[in-house]
Formats: sequence, C-alpha cells, structure tokens
Amino acid sequence: MDVKDGVLAVPMSEDTAVQSAERSMPVVHIKSKPVYSFVKRSFDFVCSFVGLAILLVPFLIIALIIAIDSPGASSIFVQERVGKNGRVFKFYKFRSMVPNAEKLLDDLLEQNEMEGPAFKMKDDPRITRIGRFIRKTSIDELPQLINVLKGDMSLVGPRPPLPREVAMYTDRQRQRLAVTPGLTCYWQIQPKRNSLSFDEWLELDLKYIEERSLWTDIKVLFKTAGAVFGLQGE
Repeated sequence: MDVKDGVLAVPMSEDTAVQSAERSMPVVHIKSKPVYSFVKRSFDFVCSFVGLAILLVPFLIIALIIAIDSPGASSIFVQERVGKNGRVFKFYKFRSMVPNAEKLLDDLLEQNEMEGPAFKMKDDPRITRIGRFIRKTSIDELPQLINVLKGDMSLVGPRPPLPREVAMYTDRQRQRLAVTPGLTCYWQIQPKRNSLSFDEWLELDLKYIEERSLWTDIKVLFKTAGAVFGLQGE
C-alpha cells in the first residue's frame, strides 16, 4: 500500500480494475421487444425450415466427404454452447477439426491470438484439409440451421460462447447472453474480423443488442452473404 497526499492508496486487483473500467462505460439498454421477437422467431423458423429442405442433398454430400477425410469420426460435431440467459444447448457444426481437438486445446492455449476468454489461432494445427475449405466458405456453420429451427439460435445475434468462456466473463461481457445467439452478427461482417480483439467483438455484440430490429437483421444477412461469397470466412 502507498500513501499519496496523505491518502492511503490500496492497489486494485486485476478483476477490480476491470470492473471499475466497466462502470465507466456506457450502459447497454436491453429493451423488451415482444412484437419484434415474435416476427423474428417466425422469420427464423420459416427460413431455417426452407434452408434445411433445400440443402438436404448438399448436406449429405458434405457429410460423406468429411467422413472420408476423417474416417471413424462423426461428420457432425456436437458441442455444448451457452445461449440466451445462460441456457446451455447442443450446438451443431460440420466437423472441421481432428476428432481429439478438444483434448489438444490445452496444449495450444498459450498460442491464443485473441485477448480475453475466447480462443482463436490463425494456423490452428487441429483443422483438417477439408476443414480449411469449409471454414473459408462458412459451410461448416450450416448445420446450425437445425439450432435455429429448434429455437436455440436465431439467424442473427451474438455468436454462442463455450461454457468455459462464460465462466471467465465479467458482468459486462455477460450482457452478450441477454438475447438469443445467432448464426451471424456484426462481428462476422467486419472486413478484418479476425484482427479484432475480444473487447471490440464484445462492443459490436452490445451495439447489435441495442440496435436490433427486423431491418437490422435483414441488412446483416445480406452483408453476411456478401462476406461468404467474398470468402472471408475463418
């Protein structure tokens, strides 16, 4: 402890410093929007149902290719993610990593290229050959249409985090869980999204929560299509 100008200064812990900084940030107003929520859910249900019907044959072909590339492993990767208000749900993706990817993560944490609770690594050695392609084209995300159909996710909303990430969240970061997570969001349509820090990602999610509307969602979906066809995937 230091004494400065006759005042006893108690050094703050890292957590206390973060919480103090958060208190100085603008408050996020999470408004209840029942009409928008009803229309959004109806839109999500119809779009995901039609999308799954149209993509059934391509899904089977992609699943077969992944099975050939990773024999003995399921083509669909199932993982626990955290949704609205902290509810945990089963999250679906086409497999893009080796079967023991979760076990290998502990050895790669020191190479995390993103500050904060999220993990991101540009040249992740766990990604398979076909995995690099389906990530680049965002094909790996398509099974999440099942999550949208079930109501676990929406077409547009903050990306659903892992439970281990949420366990490290601050109060401000937990505000990401105030709405239904989505397939795409403000972060995913940024020109250089992979160079954004977790804090910048968080602020984009909180910005979406404040600005969310049907028109906002439609704009994000159109911009996402442009990003996908421009091959800006991970």
